[in-house]
Amino acid sequence: MAARLAQGGAQVTLGSRDVDRAAQIASEVVAKWPALNLAIGGADNEGAAAADVLIVATPWDSAIPTIKPLRNQLAGKVVISMANALVKEGREMLALIPPRGSVAASVQAVLPGSLVAAAFHHLPASEMENLESGLEADVLVCSDHAPATAATVELVNLMAGLRPLDAGSLNQAAAIEAFTAVCITLNIRHKAHSTLRMAGI
Repeated sequence: MAARLAQGGAQVTLGSRDVDRAAQIASEVVAKWPALNLAIGGADNEGAAAADVLIVATPWDSAIPTIKPLRNQLAGKVVISMANALVKEGREMLALIPPRGSVAASVQAVLPGSLVAAAFHHLPASEMENLESGLEADVLVCSDHAPATAATVELVNLMAGLRPLDAGSLNQAAAIEAFTAVCITLNIRHKAHSTLRMAGI
C-alpha cells in the first residue's frame, strides 16, 4: 500500500510502536524501487497519526489497541480501516464477526470523533507490493461520512490499476470484510492472486 501510494505521488509515513523498525521497513521499500524516489518514511504511531489521512493496516486484532491511544490526535481526521477478521481452517479462510459487526465499525466506535471509512479489503498483497504486476482491481469504499468516502476515493485513484467504487454506508463493511474470506479461499484453492472486478458499473 505504501509503495503504490508513494508511486502515485503521496507522501507516506509508516507507523509502528518501534520507530527504528518503521524506518527500516520504509528504507527497504524505497530501496526496492530506487528509480522511483518513493517518498516513504518511518515514525512511531504518534508521528504517523500526524498525517492528514490514516490507514489502519494492522492485523485485525491489533487495530483497536493500536488506535485507541491516538483517539484525541485522530479526532476530525479521515481514518481508513482495511482489516478483515479472518481465521484459517484447513485450506479455507473463515470470516469472524466482531461484536459490532465489522472491524471498521469497531474502529468508528473507538474513534467517535474521526471520519472512518472501510476500503482495500480484497487486494492481494503480493500483487500490491509488486509495482510491475499489472494489477487491476476494484476497491469497495464505504463510510457514514461523505468527506471520508471522498478522501478514500482520492487515494484509490492515485494507485495505478485500481478503481474506487462507493459501496454505501459503513453498514456495508460487515459484508465487504467477510467476503475477503471467500477471495482468499479461492486464491488458495486455485493457487492464484485474483482480484475483485465488478462488471456493469
